[in-house]
Amino acid sequence: MRIVQLSTAEYVRDVLPYSASIWAGERSFADYAAEFGAECASGFGRRRFRTLGLSLDGDVVSSCKRYQRELRCGERTFRAAGIGAVFTPEAARGRGYATAFLGALLDAERANGTDLVYLFSDIHPAFYERLGFTRLPSRAIVLRADALPHARIPARTLADDDWPAIERCFAALDATRAFALTRPPLVWEWLRLRARSRAVDGVLVRLGVARGRRLAAYVMGRRFPAVDSFALDEFAYVDDEARALVPALIRNAAGDLRKVTGWLPPAPARAVVPRGAVRARRTGIAMLLPLSAAARAAWERSAGAINSAPADPCWNADHI
Repeated sequence: MRIVQLSTAEYVRDVLPYSASIWAGERSFADYAAEFGAECASGFGRRRFRTLGLSLDGDVVSSCKRYQRELRCGERTFRAAGIGAVFTPEAARGRGYATAFLGALLDAERANGTDLVYLFSDIHPAFYERLGFTRLPSRAIVLRADALPHARIPARTLADDDWPAIERCFAALDATRAFALTRPPLVWEWLRLRARSRAVDGVLVRLGVARGRRLAAYVMGRRFPAVDSFALDEFAYVDDEARALVPALIRNAAGDLRKVTGWLPPAPARAVVPRGAVRARRTGIAMLLPLSAAARAAWERSAGAINSAPADPCWNADHI
């Protein structure tokens, strides 16, 4: 058995036909494969994304996606590898292939100088804990929309040519965070591709408020009229004055829907929204494994504050 890098064509041939039932959603296989191909062909895909597999006698018996990111913790930035879409074909399950594959992959990451590996578990987080991963706080929040101010604000729908302004607005808030996955231009390219994906459920909403020519605050999310809910994915603001606009901006995005739901925002954004009803998530559970001595030391210094914080460590957009 050996780890191999799978080309786009190999992954489409050997993995996607079997994993489509899990991750394609309402997309046709053709659309599912086309979106994967577009991701691979993007600048992010060429430089920061890989598909890997465990090969046994020429057959792929387990596979995953690997995302290259950086994590900033205080003044230090660490090389991070994200693991997603871990998959073993049904005929090969129960033989320990996924365990062997991930164990060998973690050894390779450690040898190549990766500081830490992270993932979001939707199924069996205990499996990853046995490999050394630690669960991070992963919670959901539910708010009554009428708990937010229904104020008249000059909000407008943001278009695709507003992405640079969105990036600058996010960077202003992100600079105030002590612990965050960074978003260089290639990561924003990837996020824009995901926003156009046909897998995205609900009706997409992007609202912003400008101050002069500058975007002062924005909200992103999805409307689900059938369940009377607005799913809040992310928001940002450039300063305290703009921060005060965010609750009304969320209310505007929700419109006549009764509930606002979403992942519990990270600090300091968590303090912007009301307390709401908070519960542990059953999917998208963030998990972390420090590999280098420097990353382990940083985790030991930060773990207590991260685990006890009334906010989660990452945005929904970081989910892979």
